[in-house]
This record gives sequence, C-alpha cells and structure tokens, in this order.
Amino acid sequence: MTAVRSLPHAADTPPHTATRTRILRGLTVITLIAVAVGLFTALVTAGMDAEQGNVQRIFYVHVSAFAGAFIALGATVIGGLAYLRTRNIKWDTFALAGVEVGFALALVNLITGSIWARPIWNTWWTWDPRLTSAAIMVLTYAAYLMLRSGIENAETRRRFASVYGILAYVTVIITLIIIRIRPDTIHPAVIGASPQNAEGGFGLTPSMITAMTVNMVVWSVFIPITLMWWRIRIENLAQRVQAKRLQVLEAEK
Repeated sequence: MTAVRSLPHAADTPPHTATRTRILRGLTVITLIAVAVGLFTALVTAGMDAEQGNVQRIFYVHVSAFAGAFIALGATVIGGLAYLRTRNIKWDTFALAGVEVGFALALVNLITGSIWARPIWNTWWTWDPRLTSAAIMVLTYAAYLMLRSGIENAETRRRFASVYGILAYVTVIITLIIIRIRPDTIHPAVIGASPQNAEGGFGLTPSMITAMTVNMVVWSVFIPITLMWWRIRIENLAQRVQAKRLQVLEAEK
C-alpha cells in the first residue's frame, strides 16, 4: 500500500474556529429566544382582529415566513451569480443553503395560509392566483433539489444549479406581486393596497404593527441567517469527509 497522499479538493479548508462556533451557537440561542418573543407578540400581546378573530394571528407568521423565503432564495441568486463568475465552490454551497432554507420557509408560508383559509374560506385550498403561484414556487424549488441530486458530474451540477436558482427566482417575484396585479384574487393584502382593497391591507392597530414588525425581523433576518449558516457548516463538513474518503481510496490503488 502506498502512502496516503494529500489530494487537492475544495473541501480542504481549515476547521471551524472556536470563535465562529461560539458565535454560531450564540446566534442560535438568540434566534430561539427571538422566535419565542415573536410568537408571544403574535398570540398574546397583539389585539384580536374584529372581523376574523384569533385566526388572523397566523398572518404574523404566514407573511413573515414568506419574507424569510424571499431573502433566503434571493441569497441563492447571489450565490449562483458569484459561482458562475468565480467557479468557487463556496458560492455553490451558499446557494444550496439558500434554496433549502427558503424552501422550508415557503412551506411554512403555504401551510399556515391553508390553516387560515379553512375557517375563513371554508376550505383548505382553492386555486386562487396567489395560492397557485405559491404552490408553483414551492414545486419549482423542490424540482431544483431533485434535479441537483440527479446530476453526477460535480461541475455540471453546480453550473446547472446556479442557472436554475437564478431563473427560479422569477416564481418568487410573481408570488410577491400577483395579489397587486390580479383583480380576480381573493387573497388579502396584509400590507399595502391591492385591487381588492384600495385603502391598503388590514387596519392594523399599534399592537398589531408591533407584532408584525417583530416577526418580520425574526423570520426574515434571524431564522434565514442562522439556518443557512448551520447548513453551510454541515455541507463543508460533508465535503471534507468526502475529501478524506477520496484520499483513502486513492491510497489503496
């Protein structure tokens, strides 16, 4: 058996420093506390909506989860553009983390919307333009993950995923604006005016505005950053394990 040789590999990066680990753990604790505070403001301190009752409280998570998905999937676009320009694997990892976190948050948005619709619309689902566009968005990124896992060549996979991730963001933009451009949607605009409500969304009281603001910060800042950081860390560790595996296989030849 020949001596083990060190093979060049993108995963051959220095281990995570103790400082970065402490920062990530601290951020995780802060995020968990922030989620608890956000839920408390939504479920306890915010006033009850006069027309919809307590079910309206789900909108603080529903809207904020979409905002988080918007940010995370936007990070995928940045990562994809950077990878196509530099061919640096770290940007592909960044883009993958954005898709996985954004996909999860988009599912939260879809599920909470369905829970709200049951008592308000008397149905779990209807093919409203907004709901349809949200479902297409989720399926588009589910396809990204499946297609990515089906391409064996690493360089081809990263290049394909970068282009796909950039183009897929069109579904996010459409989902964001569709309630403001389609007069036939019955989905309410929580924030801002829409064809259905020229006065601008719900009439939010100060306590409702506070709850919405807190949850928007939690779900669109703390949660995406924390989850993406953990996902990038896991992927980097997986790449280093794969590098060591290749070293052993090469040494046994």
